[in-house]
This record gives sequence, C-alpha cells and structure tokens, in this order.
Amino acid sequence: MPKSPGHSNVIDSQLYASAHVSAVCRSGHYQLCQLRQAVRSLSEDASKTLVQAFVSCHLDYCNCLFFGISEGLMDRLQSVQNAAACLVTGRPTRRSDHITLVLRQLHWLPIRQRVDFKVATLVYRSLSDISPSYLADDSRLVADAHERRLRSTAS
Repeated sequence: MPKSPGHSNVIDSQLYASAHVSAVCRSGHYQLCQLRQAVRSLSEDASKTLVQAFVSCHLDYCNCLFFGISEGLMDRLQSVQNAAACLVTGRPTRRSDHITLVLRQLHWLPIRQRVDFKVATLVYRSLSDISPSYLADDSRLVADAHERRLRSTAS
C-alpha cells in the first residue's frame, strides 16, 4: 500500500509499556476508590496491609518490564503509589507536599527504586544459581562473555 507524501511510519518504542502502565494505573486507582470507605474505619497498620494487598501488588507484578521506561510513564505509576500513601496515612494530596517523607514513614520504596531492586535481585539470584534454570541459563557475567581475559576478571 503506497504511503501518502508527508506521512511517515513512526513506531513508538514505549507503545507496549504505555498500554501496560495505563492498565496498571487504571486498576490501581480503581482499587483505591473501592478501598477509600473501608480504610476510614481501620487503623493505619490495617489500612497499609489492605492497600498493599490490593494496590501495591499491581505495581509490583511484572515490574521488571518497567525498567528503562520513560520518566513520564514512571511518574504515572508513582502517582498511584503516592495516592495510596495519602489514603493510608490520611494526609490530603497536594502538589506542594513532598511524598518522600510519607513513603519513608510507610517503609515503601518509590516505584523506580522498586523496579531497580527487583532487577538487581533477579540478576543476583541468577548469577548465584538460586533462580530457576531458565533465568540462570541466560545470565552470565560480562567478563565471562569475552574471550580475552582481563586481569580484573578474577576479582
């Protein structure tokens, strides 16, 4: 099929990630709306457990796919966690407030750090032979990948 002049095919490298992030955010915000009434009558610890069970699990499921996504997409995911933190602590959501202290109080890592932690854990487990063979078989140290050995290879 011929292309019209001036029309070019541009493939968005974030296409799948953006659809997945949208689905995760939609699901997370929906769960937060459903939990809002219940959380009001619970203690902070009970609320935290409930929100982790229904919202944080969506943010953590397959979050290795979020490694390397754009800042905009990462910010959308972070907004779900920020809303969850505000719901648990009962603090109002304002743009001028820094959510970092609230996340620290709840002992929650921000989304980017959660993703980095998950990837680092998978790599460590793969290289230490304590992961499933399908992961360990495809993982090896960069030094092992080269034929030429470096003096630093032993360390």
